[in-house]
Amino acid sequence: MLASQGRSAGLGLALVSAFAFGGSGVAAKPLIEAGLDPLHVVWLRVAGAALVMLPAAWRHRRLVRERPALLVGFGLLAVAGVQACYFAAISRIPVGVALLVEYLAPALVLGWVRFVQRRAVTRAAAVGVILAVGGLACVVEVWAGLGFDAVGLLLALGAACCQVGYFVLSDQGSRNPPALGDAPTLPASPGPPHPVGVIAYGLLIGAAVLTAVARPWGMNWSLLGGDARMDGDDVPAVLLLLWIVLFATVLAYVTGVVSVRLLSPQVAGVVACLEAVIATVLAWVLLGEHLSAPQLAGGCVVLIGAFIAQAATPKAPPGPSASGVGADAEAGAGPAPGAAPDVDGGALPVGRTER
Repeated sequence: MLASQGRSAGLGLALVSAFAFGGSGVAAKPLIEAGLDPLHVVWLRVAGAALVMLPAAWRHRRLVRERPALLVGFGLLAVAGVQACYFAAISRIPVGVALLVEYLAPALVLGWVRFVQRRAVTRAAAVGVILAVGGLACVVEVWAGLGFDAVGLLLALGAACCQVGYFVLSDQGSRNPPALGDAPTLPASPGPPHPVGVIAYGLLIGAAVLTAVARPWGMNWSLLGGDARMDGDDVPAVLLLLWIVLFATVLAYVTGVVSVRLLSPQVAGVVACLEAVIATVLAWVLLGEHLSAPQLAGGCVVLIGAFIAQAATPKAPPGPSASGVGADAEAGAGPAPGAAPDVDGGALPVGRTER
């Protein structure tokens, strides 16, 4: 009974997280079209979320000493890189297209596993990659000579590549707990980092990096006191900013982390892929960004390919030794491409850095 209630609660939180992340683009694009530079919108989002997450950063301050390289890499790639590339992409191409391109990340992670780590991938995973690439070809309408802005498409691909860096860093950052049952004579190695602490410091480091890059002191702050146009309607810019910071970043991250603690990483990852569908529907309804039938069909194929690629993970061998992080290391199985285990058996959320 309790397990069923926990699963239902986890599914509900995962849906809330997907909806919150999916709504970031439709709130950011009117601000960009109102005159704010995409980098300035990214900085406002990350800096605002970092301020909200300061208490969590203080609580997990030991991570600064134990995992400095992981935190820096997470801040540079998972926060600054993904956010900057994604927001710059949606300033040039439709929100739904940018997000669908970004969801090639699970397929790219499999390429990393196969060709860099030289680990076997399943046939189903390869099929997922092929489907994702084929669907992307339909989304960008390659038969029309890349009708979309090529720079915008490259920026969306850059966001996908930064997500790959996020997955790899998360995997590396959770692989050195001490073996169970050992009685170490030396001080124990630090355990896997808490995902909330990593997110908090990733936002702080990302905000610091983006401050140097975006130079917000040159931003036209008066635009935040005015209105932005959303499909012909005027919306206060400050309300859009509050949505991006509080809902599309802080709430989305927190609910995402809690949901993967209540669900398995694979189930939470599948629910997370609904973010692309939600973003496309919201952009259609709120921004008037209508996609053609081949593009919609291609988007569905991209999502199906991402589902297959993300869920096709080798199973650990049966037996008592097949549970826990230590067993994963022995079996060489590792976590699902879209998630990395945390100290409590949860995982960092899938695709949860750019939106």
